[in-house]
Amino acid sequence: MTKIARMIFVLIFAGITGAFIFLATWDIPAPSSTVEKVLPDDSFPN
Repeated sequence: MTKIARMIFVLIFAGITGAFIFLATWDIPAPSSTVEKVLPDDSFPN
């Protein structure tokens, strides 16, 4: 039983470590959609 528990712990630890390394090195692209918003002239002082 101890051997199986140790194997499960090692697999979980390796999975968490691998996920952390993947997220730390992943180059997430920035959003590239253009945003156009019409601002009313009343919101700006003269």
